[in-house]
Amino acid sequence: MAVPGPPLWLLAELTYRCPLHCVFCFNPLDFAKHGDELGTADWLRVLREARALGAVQLGLSGGEPLLRDDLEEIVAEGRRLGFYTNLLTSGVGLTAERAQALKQAGLDHVQLSFQDSTREMNDFLSHTKTFELKSRVAALVKEQGWPMVLNVVIHRMNIDHVDRIIEMAHALGAEYLELANTQYYSWAFLNRSQLLPTHEQLRRAEERTDAWRARLGTSMRIFFVAPDYHEAKVKRCVNGWGSTLLNVAPDGVALPCHTARMLPGLAFPNVREHGLREIWFESEGFARYRGTGWMKEPCASCDQREIDLGGCRCQAWLVAQDAQAADPVCPKSPQHDRIRSAVAEAGVVERPLVFRDKRESLRLE
Repeated sequence: MAVPGPPLWLLAELTYRCPLHCVFCFNPLDFAKHGDELGTADWLRVLREARALGAVQLGLSGGEPLLRDDLEEIVAEGRRLGFYTNLLTSGVGLTAERAQALKQAGLDHVQLSFQDSTREMNDFLSHTKTFELKSRVAALVKEQGWPMVLNVVIHRMNIDHVDRIIEMAHALGAEYLELANTQYYSWAFLNRSQLLPTHEQLRRAEERTDAWRARLGTSMRIFFVAPDYHEAKVKRCVNGWGSTLLNVAPDGVALPCHTARMLPGLAFPNVREHGLREIWFESEGFARYRGTGWMKEPCASCDQREIDLGGCRCQAWLVAQDAQAADPVCPKSPQHDRIRSAVAEAGVVERPLVFRDKRESLRLE
């Protein structure tokens, strides 16, 4: 196998702590047992090592990264090293004073999440009263002159509100709006029967998005990220396993994607004991699904294998219970019928929502 290129994007998940309880959260179901967070010195070292490897973009995520008291120090080090720094936040904790401090530290970009366009749905889906707070934070982002990306995770409970969501984003002055359809991992997989939209809902939402694109032109760019379950072709996992993204979890575990720690039989190293160069180029966990040499049929002989690289390993594990299997989204997968069945049941099978919180995490561990 060819020697991999350097990681280009460092995703620093600074904490799994979060005041929100979103039903589609990407944090692991057992996040409550990973509470031993890296300290400031470790994070600064991780940034230096990642930049030395060639990483150019730094995503600061969580949980809620604003719960870290050292966020400004981490941002300042990222700026000093030459990273483009991006804060991915719910907005909880971003006061005017904190915004000014982050601006002075050199923060380049803010991605602010909303759950919906109304207080009632936003607060229900996050299980918190945060809608007005988020609106105030959007104003702070504009005051500081940051490019603002609004991110709204789309699913069956809000997909019919796309018009109102786009209107809200435009009124708040967003330069970019990402309508990110739920991908079904972690808490979203647990709540899949409640969250997966129907084909008809998705078709209408895409039509409305296209109409708004034509109406708004370049004043606000709208990205509509389709859900894998409704796609006819699989796509690469984060541009290829261990090829672009280097994710460091709050407890220091280094991952090729932020859900990979669910995969059985893989040992992912911790930055407390290993340097990033060793982790990226030598660790078994990062090498396991690079390229195409690991594939079995139908992927091994597929003419698309160099394009999609077999799709998502976590999706293969969740749906097929085999991380080496073809991504079940692919029509060639022997387990593709499980995806079709899940889509067919959308809006039919009803189960109680499970909100992301520490008590549920401990129960599900």
